[in-house]
Amino acid sequence: MGLLQPFSDAIKLFRKEVFVIYKSNYYIYYICSIILFILIIGNWLVYGFITNIYYLNYSLLILIIILTIMGYIFMFMGWFSNSIYFLIGAVRAISQTLSYEFRLIMIFLVLMILRESFSFIDFMKWQVYMWYRFMLRPLFLVFFVRVLAELNHRPIDFVEGKSELVSGFNVEYFRGVFTLIFIAECGIIIFFSYLMIGIFTNLINLRWAWVYINLVVFLIILIRGVLPRMQYDELIYLCWKIILPFILNYIIFILMFKFIFVFL
Repeated sequence: MGLLQPFSDAIKLFRKEVFVIYKSNYYIYYICSIILFILIIGNWLVYGFITNIYYLNYSLLILIIILTIMGYIFMFMGWFSNSIYFLIGAVRAISQTLSYEFRLIMIFLVLMILRESFSFIDFMKWQVYMWYRFMLRPLFLVFFVRVLAELNHRPIDFVEGKSELVSGFNVEYFRGVFTLIFIAECGIIIFFSYLMIGIFTNLINLRWAWVYINLVVFLIILIRGVLPRMQYDELIYLCWKIILPFILNYIIFILMFKFIFVFL
């Protein structure tokens, strides 16, 4: 039935011959892929474990740091490969990071101002009677667009544009390191699906939370297969002229909301 096909592909890739890319900085070139895989795993440190042993009070701040470092990793991967397709893909990744990373931080800022906490678990406790999913629905939609930009999938797949960049930032990677990059891309989809459920609802602690996470993953993959690719200028226009003013106005609205109900 093809159930073992992914495992056979992984074994095949790890058994392939190793080639040294001409004029590339060999050590940093390969270490970057390993660091990227470690950072993807490190994102799960912010998982809302409700125990007396492990508890992070600054989950959102740690997540922001890890996502920012990932942008620099893409830059190093493109620079030290000395490949023109790889370099263009890395430049696009950096431009998307500069455009959308700050917006993600501002979305987190709105949530932190409303909850007055940096912890995922506090977000879940606050949403017992009302979800952010309904209270902050416009912000949830903007966050979903931001997730699509972070995942580098259609309609925002400029970093991996097959028709113009062959395979983008991973065109020179092969064998086991390509497998690590591929696993990292799939892992980041699952993580951001968890992030959307964990921040905007309190369903993540339920036993069937994996069902909701799989539904979000299915929606992301469905959008990837249905929608066409955007133009690059439309992506930048969407970020700087639509999303940025919207989030700034939302921050002012939340501050006025808290001022009215706290001091009056």
